[in-house]
Parts: sequence; C-alpha cells; structure tokens
Amino acid sequence: MARSSNRKTGKSKRKTAAKPGADPVRAAFRVGISPLRWLRRWVLRGLLAAVLLLTLWIVAYGAINPPTTPYILSEKRRLGAVDRIWVPFDAVAPVMARSVVAAEDANFCAHWGFDMSAIRAALEDGGRRGASTISQQVVKNAYLWQGRNWARKALEAVMTPAVEAAWSKRRILEVYLNIVEFDEGIFGVEAAARHYFGVGPDALSAAQAARLAAVLPNPKARDAARPGAFVQRRAASIMDGAETIRRDGRAACFED
Repeated sequence: MARSSNRKTGKSKRKTAAKPGADPVRAAFRVGISPLRWLRRWVLRGLLAAVLLLTLWIVAYGAINPPTTPYILSEKRRLGAVDRIWVPFDAVAPVMARSVVAAEDANFCAHWGFDMSAIRAALEDGGRRGASTISQQVVKNAYLWQGRNWARKALEAVMTPAVEAAWSKRRILEVYLNIVEFDEGIFGVEAAARHYFGVGPDALSAAQAARLAAVLPNPKARDAARPGAFVQRRAASIMDGAETIRRDGRAACFED
C-alpha cells in the first residue's frame, strides 16, 4: 500500500511540473501563483529596469556630450535644420557663464537642484514668476519633453537631484550652455555668439554676454542683437548681477 501511495504522489508531482517549452505564464499559474502576484512581480522588474537605464543615461551624460535633445530634434523636424556646435566650457568667455547664472539661477552654487527660497518667493507671488533652476532646465531639455504636465514634472523632480549628485556644477553649466535655445533654430552659446554678434563664444564681451542671457527664457520673442527696452533693462541688470556673483563667490563652484 505504501509503494502504491508513493507512485500516485510521484505522478501528481509530474503532472504539475511545466513541460519544456511550455508557456511560462500558464506554468506559473498551474503551480499556484496568482495572476495579480505575477503581474506585480513583472511590473516591479520593469520599474527596476527603467530606473537602472535612467541612472546609466544620467551617468553617461556626465562624461559624454549629449548628441541632441528631444526639443532640438522636434525643432529640426519643424524647421528643416538647426544651428548648433558643441564647445567645451573652457572655450566660453567666463562672463557668459556668470551672466546666465545671474539671469537664471543666482544661487546655482548653493542649491542641490532646487532653489527653495526661489520656490517660496514664486508661491508668494501667485506663481507669476519662475523658480526653475539651471539644473532643472538641463534635465528638462536634455532628457525630457516640453510642456507642463505632471508626468514630466515628476520625472524632472526625480532626475534633478540625481544629475546634481552625478555631475559637477561646471558640467551642468557646460551642458546648459550647449543645449539652451537663444533664437529660433539657434542652440548653444557657440551658434548664438556667431548668429547675433559674429564672434566666437570665447570673445564675448560682458555686454554681449548679458544680452544673450537676457533673451532667456523666451528667445523667440527677444533679440540680443537689436534689443528692445525690456531686453536692454534686463541686460543691464544681468551685467551687474554677473559682477556681483563674481565678487561675492557665488561663481566659485564653476570657475575654480
């Protein structure tokens, strides 16, 4: 009787085993894994793979110059061509780097990706002023799509501290200067310097650098070569700000 019982048990076990080449999903369900548990497991694996790929992408751009961006690609499709040539940070006039920091993110050297004081000021002002840092703009332009939606904002919020952790401040500013738009189809400081002033980015004067920074963040509506009253006032303020951050040490993180 005992042997008969053992043989029956063996047969039962063999019946539940998956056959070679059988559907793994059906096999999993046969041995007692619920569909919900199986789905949860594969969703988790997918999320982990996405996080790993995103991390590798962020680390890669810390050393490899982004060949293009989603926005540059969309503008190239729309316009037919864009003007952009990558230049290393050392080939850009120092006053240009100070000017964009003064214009867009005066506390660039002090924050970890988000300027909390600027965010509080923007909230108190009813959201009429921007609080986006240069680091956030780099993440949005280098990795993500344009537009205001919660999915993009959530990714930006996760990726910005990761970029700050993986890259130096100098690298963040270098990438920013090479991917930001200065006019329709004009991307990066090298193309902008030639387009507006006929000089290389290393030869920009303080006034020219301030004018380029003054067209941000609305370059399609502003002109650095023939500035209107608003751009002139903003450029004058940026020149003062660039000199101020040079004197008080707020440029130290990218100039040392």
